[in-house]
Amino acid sequence: MREIKDLVDAAVEAAERAGDYLRTVPRPGRQDWTEKGTHDFVTTVDRGAEAIVVDILIRRVPGSTVVGEELSPKAAMAGAIVWVVDPLDGTTNYLHGYPQYAVSIGCLVDGDLCVGVVHDVTRNVTFRGARGLGAWLGEQRLAISTVIEPRYALVGTGFPFKRLDTLQRYLHQFAAVMGATSGIRRAGAAALDLADVAAGRLDAFWELSLAPWDVAAGVVLVREAGGIVTTLDGKPDVLGGGSIVAGNPTLHAWLIERVSRA
Repeated sequence: MREIKDLVDAAVEAAERAGDYLRTVPRPGRQDWTEKGTHDFVTTVDRGAEAIVVDILIRRVPGSTVVGEELSPKAAMAGAIVWVVDPLDGTTNYLHGYPQYAVSIGCLVDGDLCVGVVHDVTRNVTFRGARGLGAWLGEQRLAISTVIEPRYALVGTGFPFKRLDTLQRYLHQFAAVMGATSGIRRAGAAALDLADVAAGRLDAFWELSLAPWDVAAGVVLVREAGGIVTTLDGKPDVLGGGSIVAGNPTLHAWLIERVSRA
């Protein structure tokens, strides 16, 4: 138990230090954006935040491995302790000054996802969770929403902006969910979307295509807050890259059924 708490502490320090950097470094101008792929940008700021995170994690947990969007993204997530890091989740939001982006750090211990820390940069608050220890925002223990009727539910989502080949499929899903709930929100940072599910602000969430570093930390938060997170097929391993559905047991089951039929 002490070792898990030590991992949480290391992740919190790394995420908050990177957050301090992101709040103070000048935002890159358009000429400094690099487009890695369709609608997918990276800057020296992403890499600067990642360097801070990696330095702290490796120093505090020698021998651990770090996998991230900018750092060895194709590396196998094998090892005793593996950190799964997104140093700036919501890069496009950040580049436009839209205040919804985060530092996300998940940790696998012997292959099991055990620790999740999400630092909300613009609000300067940190969500943290660990297997068996709950999910927390400061001194407040998080709990998922108790809403079970879809017509009262507020559902989060993410657009398949990197996978436009799935857009028509997604639009059918969007219409099906929109017609049966009180609303849908898309803020553009999956780590914070999942943190909001854990905090009960969103009643459920789904997206069709996400990488491990997008979701690793948030998955821990939702599960420790009492929620369920699976793929659209209902599989619990969501780190393979692909779909994700999260929520309380009732809305999780309803959302899978709704989007699958659509």
